[in-house]
Amino acid sequence: MTRGMAEKTRRAYGLDVGELAVWADRGGIPPDGIGHRVLRRYAAHLAAARRDGGRALSKPTVARKLAAIRSFYGHMVERGALDQNPADLVPSPRRPRGLPRALRADEVARLLDRIPARTPLEQRDRAMFELAYSCGLRCEEIVNLDLDSVDFDAEELRVLGKGSKTRLVPVGEPAQAALERYLSTARPSLGKGGAQPKAEPALFLSKSGKRLSASDVRRRLQAWLQTASLAGRISPHVLRHSFATHLLEGGADLRTIQELLGHASLSTTQLYTRVESGRLRKQYARSHPRA
Repeated sequence: MTRGMAEKTRRAYGLDVGELAVWADRGGIPPDGIGHRVLRRYAAHLAAARRDGGRALSKPTVARKLAAIRSFYGHMVERGALDQNPADLVPSPRRPRGLPRALRADEVARLLDRIPARTPLEQRDRAMFELAYSCGLRCEEIVNLDLDSVDFDAEELRVLGKGSKTRLVPVGEPAQAALERYLSTARPSLGKGGAQPKAEPALFLSKSGKRLSASDVRRRLQAWLQTASLAGRISPHVLRHSFATHLLEGGADLRTIQELLGHASLSTTQLYTRVESGRLRKQYARSHPRA
């Protein structure tokens, strides 16, 4: 169950399987009595469940919990403890296939140009978000970067992605310039009086000299979005979507975009063709005399 998984995924899967055990125990169902019919009842329970705040569990959340259970029983089959995986007969809810939000190129430029890069924290944020957009990084990938992740001579970044898979991504000139400035002037000053930056391998540091968290990145992005007067729900993942969308608009092929994003399946990357076809339809409607 744990082979090739990131630590965060292992913890989440463990909690999901633990929730099933608690539910079964409350219903008087022994561990060896959990078959596919019981799991179907549990799937129905999840679909009707609500969070502490009263909101229903989303379909992606239910699908993730069932995937954890399926992975657990698959591991039991591999070990010879079970003959077959009972979760294989339990379908996951269909996930909504909405189009990913993407900023226009001028909006990305407005966001990045509004980060003045005068103070160490501003220089860090400018380098961090330039790199996020330049390389199409997930939020977790940003905070997991280390000093040796950047190869300035080769102008590329080594990224540890999902499933502990490593990929190499080219770094654009603006991002490289912002990184060099951050590393030479800002990073050495972060953490003075606390943790020593030289002892911390993380590329991006907090003001106390420690590795940033994903929530730190989201909070800093929201602050700069307000400065740039960009409204709506814009997360670091939107910069990743923008990266992929702009590559597709610029003529990059799907296989290239798949490799740069670190997608395991091309079908995931193909979602961006819907974004591009939507843009083409709008241009057609504006331009064709008989549209």
